[in-house]
Amino acid sequence: MTTTTHHPIAIIGGGLGGLTLARVLHVHGVGATVFDLEASANARKQGGMLDIHEESGQIALREARLYEEFLAEVHPGGQAMRVLDKHARLLREDRDDGTGGRPEIDRGTLRDLLVSSLPEGTIRWNAKAVSCRALGDGRHEVTLAGGEVFTTDLLVGADGAWSRVRPLVSAATPAYTGISFVELDLFDAEKRHPGSAELIGGGMCFALGDEKGFLAHRETDGSLHIYVALRADETWLASLDFTDRGTGGAKAELLRHFDGWAPALRDLIAEADGPLVPRHIHALPIGHRWSRIPGTTLLGDAAHLMSPFAGEGANLALIDGADLGRCLVEHPGDPEAALTAYEAILFPRSEVAAQGSAEGLEAIFDASAPKPLLDMFAQFDDAS
Repeated sequence: MTTTTHHPIAIIGGGLGGLTLARVLHVHGVGATVFDLEASANARKQGGMLDIHEESGQIALREARLYEEFLAEVHPGGQAMRVLDKHARLLREDRDDGTGGRPEIDRGTLRDLLVSSLPEGTIRWNAKAVSCRALGDGRHEVTLAGGEVFTTDLLVGADGAWSRVRPLVSAATPAYTGISFVELDLFDAEKRHPGSAELIGGGMCFALGDEKGFLAHRETDGSLHIYVALRADETWLASLDFTDRGTGGAKAELLRHFDGWAPALRDLIAEADGPLVPRHIHALPIGHRWSRIPGTTLLGDAAHLMSPFAGEGANLALIDGADLGRCLVEHPGDPEAALTAYEAILFPRSEVAAQGSAEGLEAIFDASAPKPLLDMFAQFDDAS
């Protein structure tokens, strides 16, 4: 096998962070190549709604010169929030009056915006990195699944939780947090599931109790996306039958875990359309960092995977990509100075966010929930 290609800057992973990095570099006249394992930009659905924070994600989109395009795609009413208890009693409701600092956008829409902002050929689809190795002097070699090998002067791991680049700089691996999700959807909710649509409202909804609950949001296509979340042994999801799409199998087991909960909440499971999707929630250690390794760094989940209970994952990926791009532009010809400057920003910021995420997990899955979550929101109110 011979090496035939060299890329000055290679970004492994075409998620939000990797694409933002490529875009920020592009607007400053710097080229990069993004390698993504997906067959195409539309190979799969890209997840649900994202709240884009004014102090992080929105700054990144301004750096990428895509802020106005982002605003045009914001979901009206998406910042609304409800907190319910296990009896479906409404304990808190925040309405979206359009003045909030965390507008919602569909993840797929945001990714499409970033993809379309890059020159043709920037993204290499169907290019899964399977191994990476250092060549010395800051250069690296990457092998793709099809056998292709290339070299690069700057290798960026933007390849998520199970990053192939991370082992170059860190021996850390994600650990199970003790929380398991089952994702499900209710399609065309206003017509087909009006009771559930009224219960969830126009934005995000938490229904919590007994160390478990429902995390739900309304999507731009009118569907409801539900995360049924429980504290569970890591082996629990494997014990469920996800092939039975009727009222048996995984649905029956989930309903058993919510015995005694309000019928309206149990209906979110019983009336689910389409397949149920299991998901373990993993996290890297809080404060994950590494020593400066020439010619490579990480961003997004590859650098600081955390649970989703602070809403920071996508926002950190965006701002990581923007900051790395800016640092590279500010240190032309000196990538080590750029990476040093970037990591000095990355490490403390991600540590604070990871700590908040861990605290959010404990608040949501406390035995006395939803009280700790309500108390947390009240503290945010007092601080604003």
